[in-house]
Amino acid sequence: MKPISNHIGEQAAMNFTLKNIPDDIYGKIKVRAERNHRSINGEIIAILGETVMARRKSAAEILAKARELRSRTRGFLTDDFLNKVKREGLP
Repeated sequence: MKPISNHIGEQAAMNFTLKNIPDDIYGKIKVRAERNHRSINGEIIAILGETVMARRKSAAEILAKARELRSRTRGFLTDDFLNKVKREGLP
């Protein structure tokens, strides 16, 4: 959907109203908005933007993140440990 242009050619934002938001969802949005120093409206726009503008990560990006996370565990999450947990379940 293309933004609406006003009479002088500037783009105007689209407006719509959300109705019947369940209390538990609203509460989580409110907490997230406070954490991010945004209004409820700003947080909903951020959530929508993250969702519709998200791009798929490449395999290289995923592996790089996995290596970085593994390095922060200081050897705790070894292949042997992970395979044992998969076989036996968590303690």
